[in-house]
Amino acid sequence: MAKASDRRTKPRPALSKGRVLRAAVELADEFGLESVSMRKLGQALRVEAMSLYKHVANRDAVLDGMVELVVGEIDWSAGSGSWRESLRQRALATHAVLMRHPWACMLIASRVNVGPAMLHYADATLGCMRRAGFSHALADHAWNAMDSYVYGFTLQRLNFPLRPSEYVSAAKSFLPQIPPTEFPHLHGLARQVIDGRHDGLHDLSFGLDLLLDGLERMAPAPRAAVRGIQ
Repeated sequence: MAKASDRRTKPRPALSKGRVLRAAVELADEFGLESVSMRKLGQALRVEAMSLYKHVANRDAVLDGMVELVVGEIDWSAGSGSWRESLRQRALATHAVLMRHPWACMLIASRVNVGPAMLHYADATLGCMRRAGFSHALADHAWNAMDSYVYGFTLQRLNFPLRPSEYVSAAKSFLPQIPPTEFPHLHGLARQVIDGRHDGLHDLSFGLDLLLDGLERMAPAPRAAVRGIQ
C-alpha cells in the first residue's frame, strides 16, 4: 500500500501571467469569450480572483494577452517564396488558427492590438509588400482587404447553420420554395447540388486568389522592387 506521503497532491505550478492567459484561452475555447471573467479564471486556476491582479491589471489586459497568444500561434514566414505566395500562406495560416479559437476572430477585429506578437505580425506583412515594391498606402489597403476577407470567411464558416453533409437534404427541402418560374437561377443551383454536380462547399482559396490576382495586376514593375526599402 502506498504511503500517505506518496499520495500527496503535487504542488500546483506557481501563478504567472502566462499561466493566467493560457487558462483564459482554454476557458474561451471551451465555453466562449463570455466565460472569461476574473472570477471564473480564479476558479479554473484554483486561486482567489484577487490573486490574479498581481499578474494582469484587469479583464481588458487578459483579453489583450489572449490576442497575443493566438497571434503567436500563426506559423507564417514573410521571407519564404514570392510576395504572392507569402501572403497566401499568411491568410491560410491565420484562418487555421482562428478556426481553432472560434472566439478570437471578433476579438482581434474589434480591439486595438499593440502587443509584440501582433506588431511583428503586422510589420512582417507590411515588409513583405514593401520589399515587392508596393507603396505604404497600397500595402495598407491590400493588407486590410485580405484581413477583411479572411475574418469574414472565418466568421461565416464558424456560424453557417448547415454542415456540408446536410447540403443536399437542405437543397431538396428548399426546392419547393424556389420555383423555377420565379427563381430560375436559385432553382438551377439547388438542382446542381441535389444532382451532385456542385458540392456547394465554401472555399477560402477561391476568394483569396481573386484578391491576389487583383493585387498582382497592381504590383509595381520588377525594377521598382527594392530589397530593404524603407
